[in-house]
Amino acid sequence: MERKTLVPKTYIDISGKLSYSEHIRAWNTIRFKAELLKEFYQLKNRQSSFGYKMIYFRTFEDLENMIRKAKRNKEGLPVLMWMYEEKVE
Repeated sequence: MERKTLVPKTYIDISGKLSYSEHIRAWNTIRFKAELLKEFYQLKNRQSSFGYKMIYFRTFEDLENMIRKAKRNKEGLPVLMWMYEEKVE
C-alpha cells in the first residue's frame, strides 16, 4: 500500500490534551483541534482511511539520523509531538 504524506499549508504550533476514554478504559484518543483540521482538510473525509507512524527516539543523535535519512528518501516532514504531564492546581 502506498502512503501519501499529508502536508500543511502553513506552520502549525498547537497545544492540546490527551484524553482517557472511560467507555473503553484506555488512553487511546488524541483529539485534533480545529486549526489542525483546517490545515489537513483530508481528515474530514469519513470515507478515507488514515494511518500514522509514531517513533520516539531516545537520543537527539538518533533523531538527527532519521531526519537525514527521511530527507534523502524524500519521505515528507514528520510531525513533532511532545507528551508532558500537566500540573493540576
